[in-house]
Amino acid sequence: MTPGDQADVAVVGGGIIGLSAAHALTRRGASVTIYERGVPGNGQSGGDSRIFRHTHDDPRLIAFARRSLEGWREWEGDCGQELVSRDGVVFLGSSARERHAALTAAGVSARLVDGAEVAAALPPLVQQDGSRELLLDEDGGVIRTRVAVELLRAGVADRIVFDEVMSVRPTPHGTVEIRRGDAAAEHDQVLVCAGIGSAGLAHGAGIELPLRCSLHVRLAFALRAAAPSRLACLLDAGGASGETHAYGDPLPGNGAYAVGVTEAAIYPDGGLIDPDGLAAVARRTVAYANAMLPGLEPTPSQARHCWVTELQWGTDAFAVWSAGGAHFLAGQNLFKHAPAIGDALAATALGEPTAIDLSPDARLGALALAG
Repeated sequence: MTPGDQADVAVVGGGIIGLSAAHALTRRGASVTIYERGVPGNGQSGGDSRIFRHTHDDPRLIAFARRSLEGWREWEGDCGQELVSRDGVVFLGSSARERHAALTAAGVSARLVDGAEVAAALPPLVQQDGSRELLLDEDGGVIRTRVAVELLRAGVADRIVFDEVMSVRPTPHGTVEIRRGDAAAEHDQVLVCAGIGSAGLAHGAGIELPLRCSLHVRLAFALRAAAPSRLACLLDAGGASGETHAYGDPLPGNGAYAVGVTEAAIYPDGGLIDPDGLAAVARRTVAYANAMLPGLEPTPSQARHCWVTELQWGTDAFAVWSAGGAHFLAGQNLFKHAPAIGDALAATALGEPTAIDLSPDARLGALALAG
């Protein structure tokens, strides 16, 4: 048994959410251990960028995104580095006007814009004509993911136990037992933030997480022109390319742009249903980038493959299931909410009120904008 095995709270998973929860716990004075089987931040949190956006179908998540951005800005003050750019997020789609109303009602700086403004914010994008309504989330931007992960990891580096957790089980005497590769330990509370691995650990504690799991492809393309000083993120729900949903965001330095369109279906054990599934998704991603982002080179220069763990009631949904002192987080598109989710998880572990109801009954991500 290591000294870390005696901490008040254990966090299973050293991705951005687990690290954020550990950060929030240490700031509250709790003793914390993080169990991570690989490189912190290299699983579902891996890659060079993510989009910070306020645009959500559920108005509660718009408000939560505002709280999350406040957390990102606080972290920036702590480390003296930019973690979320101020370059904005461009939204294309028929719901632009409804989304604009929802964002402004929540106090987010957002504008309906024309093609010229979009071209200035996102030069690689195909020229947009005046027949489509376009939205600019001015308070959104790209997350500097590796900087963020390293900031949080450095703050808790001496509390990370590098081992695989095999089971999480509430005990009859009120603690939570963790069994890992070479030891067993008990903690007062355990937060499980293990991405696709959370489902198996929850199942062992008698909880069935309602997840839809798949595999995603993100491809990065170099810009044809010199890197601009400003490069917005993209959310495309317009369907002009044949893809109903697509996104893009700049990599550090703005010399390359990451693009994604869809996922490949998997079996419950993680195997691809179609052996060509990831390659097919990659081909669709290249076709989308070539059609909608002609300012990018036609051939990708980087690839990132990652698990997708969506709750059944929404692509942006997340919730926490609890069994005694064991708490299991599940959901997708969580990186942008890391500061606020980490704070809420810390409050949950310490029996404090949370800023948002994380219970499955709240069904965060299920509400829709008024049309």
